[in-house]
Amino acid sequence: MLIDTHAHPQHRFYGDEPVLPLSAYLAQAKAAGVGQVLGVACRREEWAPLLAAAAQYPALRVIAGVHPHDADQAVTAAELADLATHPVVAGLGETGFDFYYDNLPDAATQEASFRRHIDVALAHGLPVVIHTRNAEAETVRVLRDYLGLPFVLHCFSGTPWLAEQGLALGGYLSFSGMLTFGKKSEELRQIAATAPRDRVLLETDAPYLAPAPHRGQRNASSLLPHTAAALADLWQCSTAEVAETTTANARRLFARLA
Repeated sequence: MLIDTHAHPQHRFYGDEPVLPLSAYLAQAKAAGVGQVLGVACRREEWAPLLAAAAQYPALRVIAGVHPHDADQAVTAAELADLATHPVVAGLGETGFDFYYDNLPDAATQEASFRRHIDVALAHGLPVVIHTRNAEAETVRVLRDYLGLPFVLHCFSGTPWLAEQGLALGGYLSFSGMLTFGKKSEELRQIAATAPRDRVLLETDAPYLAPAPHRGQRNASSLLPHTAAALADLWQCSTAEVAETTTANARRLFARLA
């Protein structure tokens, strides 16, 4: 069985589609061979509903925190510590840097939030799920201050340099449906092909980034096998081997899944 290490099952797909009840969402995932989903609650208002759902559904576990887009919400260390002690929380995030848009919180605000997530995660033995966009040097600079931190560069779409730095610092790379996106993803596929296999995870980032042949549609954890098949092609192995390897990796990083 595969593990979807990053999904937003309660997000609308650009606001134009109803959200599936979690029971149906998880049932569809299981039928497709995805046995566990890490749901990401990266806004304050998402925490309580997803925590309650995960308490009800063992196939769902939670990554919780505040996204860099909302870093000016100034989540406190006490709030993060409260999340970290919840038994269904497997990691903190997604946190990090995003400098893609002009209207986002400034760099100092994003960095303060990022470091706060890291400090609490280290105190509670949890991994950090990192979002980085147009901010590779800044992300690596911060991570070098926390050697030994367990982390994943989620929805990896960065340069070979970022992959090299992240792996050298002990991190994992998580690949999404972008592996199936054609010629524009050739460099990304090369990174996935050559990365150490014990440091690779799979995710959907649902409802975004649906893999081919569903590109442009609403994504879901049930579509993860398409990305697994793309990775199997790159690794020149079976999808069963991809599932076994990436599931073991996910359980190693997110110890509360075990």
